[in-house]
Amino acid sequence: MDEHRPLAALSHLAHKHLIWLVVGSYALAALWPGPGLWVRGVALGEVRLFGERAGLTLPVLMLAVLLFNAGLGARASGLLGLARRPAPLLAGLAANLAVPVAFVFLVSQGMRVWHNPEEVQQILVGLALVASMPIAGSSAAWSQNADGDLALSLGLVLLSTLLSPLTTPAALHAVGSMASGEYADSLHELAASGSGVFLALCVAMPSLLGLVARQAAGEARAEAARPHLKLANSAILVLLNYSNASVSLPQALAELDWDFLAVTLGLACALCVASFAAGWAVARLLRAGPAPLAFGLGMSNNGTGLVLASMALASRPRVLLPIIFYNLVQHLVAACVDRALRRPEPEKARADAEPEGAALPASSTRSP
Repeated sequence: MDEHRPLAALSHLAHKHLIWLVVGSYALAALWPGPGLWVRGVALGEVRLFGERAGLTLPVLMLAVLLFNAGLGARASGLLGLARRPAPLLAGLAANLAVPVAFVFLVSQGMRVWHNPEEVQQILVGLALVASMPIAGSSAAWSQNADGDLALSLGLVLLSTLLSPLTTPAALHAVGSMASGEYADSLHELAASGSGVFLALCVAMPSLLGLVARQAAGEARAEAARPHLKLANSAILVLLNYSNASVSLPQALAELDWDFLAVTLGLACALCVASFAAGWAVARLLRAGPAPLAFGLGMSNNGTGLVLASMALASRPRVLLPIIFYNLVQHLVAACVDRALRRPEPEKARADAEPEGAALPASSTRSP
């Protein structure tokens, strides 16, 4: 096993610093977008299903590999136990769809006074794509690190992914009714033609194939491949973010609009915090552990959102900015939530380490 140690160490290092690798990919996309645009332009063909069609590009293939690896790395053995207590799982899935859509509705009402209606529509479309995406696979890793219920975390990720061909068009239609003009038309068109096939073929199917491949290979082989999968996932995620950000960030820098960037970042932060808080509230209501629901509702599969947006809305690159901002913010908020969940542990560890009676005040140990 010695030959695997350097790879495992490199995989751990990449995963530990993933947020900074993503930040670096965004900086590279802003300053040197050429290779990223070339990656986006590599076409691999087209797939037709149920009268709809979806283009296959290199970013789409990378996304499919990312989700196949996620399915291959998921221990599904504990998922059967969720059938005995499905309330947290069902409530989490419902809230994951309802809370972001409700937030976007509030934004659509509150930003009626904004001086630029075009910018409002761009923000709504970007937030719509965040709101409609399934739960990110990284939420299970965050939940596991916080000693959360891993079966519930995996259930939220897998079911939201498998249901995305139905839930994503529904969310896009819902936000499309709040938008106006060509942006509303774009959301309805995206929901009605292309997104369902795209999500079924490039999101749900690779995840299912990964689960099947894990069962065929066996738990031992799948676990032995985990360092390879984590390293491949980190590399693909960084390249995927770089190629998709190459569409919008150079234009954002060339046409600096500070108020638009500030309000977009602020709304991305607000949506992220609201989603984490909603997960925490659902967990408290159902007397469940907070980690799986908080991370699950707060973390969106923005890799899928970026690929879908860059394919269907390439002529409107500014709609990618809310997705890019949310992708960064969700990991920072996740780190804060992780710290909050772990905060009581040092005090408990100190209390366990102290001998009995050591914590009593001196006066209580003396004879009267």
